[in-house]
Amino acid sequence: MKKIKLIFSFILVLLVAISCTVEGINEDTALLGTESSANLNKIFDISTDNSGKVTITPTADGAVSFKVEYGHGTTSSVTVQPGASTTHVYPEGKYTVKITATSISGATTEQTFPLDVVFRAPENLAVTLNKSIHNLKVKAKADYAKSYLVYFGDVPNEVGTPLATDGEVSHDYAVAGTYNVKVVALSGGVAKTEKTTATIIYNAYGLPITYELATQNYGIGGTFGGISTAVVANPFPTGLNTSATVWKYTKTTGAETWSGSYSPLDSPLDFATGNKIKLLLYATEVGKSLNVELEWAVGGTPANGVAVLKVANTVANSWQELVFDFSTIAAIPANAKFTQLVFRYDDSAKGSGEVIYIDNIRLTN
Repeated sequence: MKKIKLIFSFILVLLVAISCTVEGINEDTALLGTESSANLNKIFDISTDNSGKVTITPTADGAVSFKVEYGHGTTSSVTVQPGASTTHVYPEGKYTVKITATSISGATTEQTFPLDVVFRAPENLAVTLNKSIHNLKVKAKADYAKSYLVYFGDVPNEVGTPLATDGEVSHDYAVAGTYNVKVVALSGGVAKTEKTTATIIYNAYGLPITYELATQNYGIGGTFGGISTAVVANPFPTGLNTSATVWKYTKTTGAETWSGSYSPLDSPLDFATGNKIKLLLYATEVGKSLNVELEWAVGGTPANGVAVLKVANTVANSWQELVFDFSTIAAIPANAKFTQLVFRYDDSAKGSGEVIYIDNIRLTN
């Protein structure tokens, strides 16, 4: 009888305990079902390199996951865990990003956030122009540039020519002249940076050489051995030469015996049209020779050093015509073409400060 009472008492206590536990759990579950995430926010990390890349990091108290809707051209979304981020590439513009936080109970909280993607104007724009007679090649480089537009400046209402980063565009001008070449660096958005360069397009360089034409690049080539050259106003506009501008050749003191100047010729000097070179010379002394040397024959014949003539002036302090007759050199073929003109003066001695003037260089029969 005592055992039966003990068993009955144990069962009664157990039922009471179970009843209390279930009631407590039911109450807690109800509370969890109504609890949602709080303080929903975000961190936008917008790239400054004009890539449009935006890293979105959602934050909230009590969230176990987030759904991020980018608000750009798609209805798809991505799920992000707490502490994680998602990245999306946007064009420049204004967007609305929607973030939905889910709590441990499954309750959701959503909020929208404005996103403004603005590209910065390209910086440090550098333009490279490479000219070859009427052809111009353009390259450009700038920080934060997505692409470029090139305006060559030779037609009205010109439409820009697209230029890719690390690319090059080419253009042929119909006539020589000065053109304003404009390069616009594009950010990928509204901001842009531009640079305009006045560029002289020259005609092909070749004989005759008068030193009077703005369409000829008389500075082409260079010097060697210590001499200097320049196109100057004619200091002695008398006698045979009254033209406005001439070429000044200075053999500075100490210049080498082998010193001189060289000028590449875009239009080869063609002996089929004549083999005599005539020019006007002004010197303050007589008896010193001027060398005319023709180099870089088309096809390689003759070799450099063959087409060389020296003629001494016989008149001081007055313009004189000198004639260089290359028909006297048998090693030069009748149809030879040369692509470089070289001048040297008094190659028997070092320079002592001599100054001569040359003008009206031409090829004749």
